[in-house]
Amino acid sequence: MMQLYTEDTYEIEGETFFGYLRGGYTQQELIAMDDYAYALGIELVPCIQTLGHLGQMLQWPKYHVYRDTNEVLLANWDETYNLIEKMITTISSPLRSKRIHIGLDEAGGVGEGRYRQIFGYEDPTRVFLNHVKRVQDICKKLDLQPMIWSDTNKNNSLAGYYDGGTPQLADTLPPDIDLVYWDYYHTASQSYAAKIEQHRELGCADPWVATAAWTWNRFWCALPFTFATIQASCQAAKRRDHGVKNMMITIWGDEGHECDMFSALPAMHYFADHGYTLEDEIDLNRLKNCFEGVCGANFDDWVYASKVMDSDMPSTLKTHFAPNTSKYLLWEDPFLAHISPQYANMNLETHYTEVSQRLAKAIEFKEEYPQNARLRMAYLVATVLSLKCHLHSRMVLAYQLGRRQDLYELTEGRLVDLQVAVDQLWKYHRSLWHKTNKPFGWEVVEMRYGGLRTRLMTMRDRILEYIEASESWQQQQQQQQQAAVDPGSASVGSQNGFNGYMQRRDSIAEGDDPRPCIPEFETIREPMYEYAGCNLLMDYARVSTPTRPG
Repeated sequence: MMQLYTEDTYEIEGETFFGYLRGGYTQQELIAMDDYAYALGIELVPCIQTLGHLGQMLQWPKYHVYRDTNEVLLANWDETYNLIEKMITTISSPLRSKRIHIGLDEAGGVGEGRYRQIFGYEDPTRVFLNHVKRVQDICKKLDLQPMIWSDTNKNNSLAGYYDGGTPQLADTLPPDIDLVYWDYYHTASQSYAAKIEQHRELGCADPWVATAAWTWNRFWCALPFTFATIQASCQAAKRRDHGVKNMMITIWGDEGHECDMFSALPAMHYFADHGYTLEDEIDLNRLKNCFEGVCGANFDDWVYASKVMDSDMPSTLKTHFAPNTSKYLLWEDPFLAHISPQYANMNLETHYTEVSQRLAKAIEFKEEYPQNARLRMAYLVATVLSLKCHLHSRMVLAYQLGRRQDLYELTEGRLVDLQVAVDQLWKYHRSLWHKTNKPFGWEVVEMRYGGLRTRLMTMRDRILEYIEASESWQQQQQQQQQAAVDPGSASVGSQNGFNGYMQRRDSIAEGDDPRPCIPEFETIREPMYEYAGCNLLMDYARVSTPTRPG
């Protein structure tokens, strides 16, 4: 089985703003995918959203009438269910499967927005349950068997869902809806076993279990952590006494879909192997040989490429996520560098240099591993980061010590090399995207590259301007000192670029130091997460600037 996840990325007749400029699947494309899957004995199941996660659609004025909150549909309104019926009919009719995944996860704020303004206060749990019933009725009318994600607890808290909480609505949900328990975060099988039993205690006799390949919010799949979570979830799911019949692995593209989806291939193979053995462990040597034969790539090299995402920080049973270090280091504003205190005491330059060097060897063409060429993405990311990490701190040190020559060499050497490396990464990433995906969505990532490239240019220009102004100021001081000693000497010359640079300062009060400066290099950086180091999972908005949007 393969479930095709879509939010608004499929075309609906008469709904031109549904999936507008998002590259929605046409009916012909869905039929072609279903035929291809069917020829391989695979059931293609539509997986959509019918409550939350619809902010992309609800942003358009035409759909404001369907909006409870920015992300959630307005329940208890007939027109909403007319639209949902259109959605379900459109996505299911081209496919052979009579199953459908209707989502319903993470619908935070349901009943709390326009719903309350229109209908008054109602318990969100009751709003949700009534909505589920009406969507189920649509599925029944269309002869479809629905399933939903089971994180339907009242406060929509993942902490409550995973760590001791229960799916509080499962006991009152319609009995003929399948629940899918998703958990991508735990590395101990006991956590999964306990949650499976909680589903059963609440009336769901046969829950599904969903694990994941960690592809979201990063450039390369976090394979070692993925293996740990797959191993733990599969051990629980395969228990002879309390296991489950159905399990799946998910791949997500949250936060820009920057990741090469094919980097998840080792994870898919690892998960599949668990499906063909009753044992808790799989034969790793056999797995590697099969992967290399099927995929034409070296398993160890692809797993090693995951090091581009981390900083060799060990995971423990209390570590519930895989850091995305390379993402936040790449997009971190190079001039403000407000994330830099998190890695100030770590030698990331050596780490990324070693990763880059090993991947450079791995991507050299070898007849037995032709698909190792796919590692170029991770190689280019590592190359950029080997130049970018600690560059700011080195420049600040040279600036503070007044070593203008060192600052100049860093600017015209390493900073220029970084600009070249970023351009190479951007162009390769662009080529890879268009070979793999539809063009829609690339604009999101490309604007990030544009922002980074522009900030690097500004950084270089301002530092060179400062060096020139500083030299002019020093010459001016020397001339003034000479004039004081010898009043008959030549008058002080022009300051060249000095005046233009100084005009950027708000004012120079009496007694202030009039020397040229770089304010960005004078602010002391503070760690946002004092004890976390690089063990962070961060999004673009948090790392690209310390300023809140708007």
